[in-house]
Amino acid sequence: MFDALEVSLQFLDQLVPLEERIRRKSPRLGKQLGDAAESISLNLGEGRRRRGGDARHHYEMAAGSASEVTTALRMAVIRRFITADELAAVDVLLDRVRAMLWRLAH
Repeated sequence: MFDALEVSLQFLDQLVPLEERIRRKSPRLGKQLGDAAESISLNLGEGRRRRGGDARHHYEMAAGSASEVTTALRMAVIRRFITADELAAVDVLLDRVRAMLWRLAH
């Protein structure tokens, strides 16, 4: 089992209700959030089967997507689509993913 991938999928599952709410209020932001969140898991899945710099590239891409997710969620709080407490709740898993990605990429 690849822990980083598993935690990213847990995060994605936890994100679903927030993403759905954000999509109702801002379809464009919701789509970008969803695409970036999926990209984290997809790049982890691909990177684990790659070697050397190619694997690192996928982990760096996943880290970039995690940063994009964070920004989208912060924007959703600012626009009052979700609460700061809701962001904090999903950020626990996302923070774990970001930490794992940092270790994988460095």
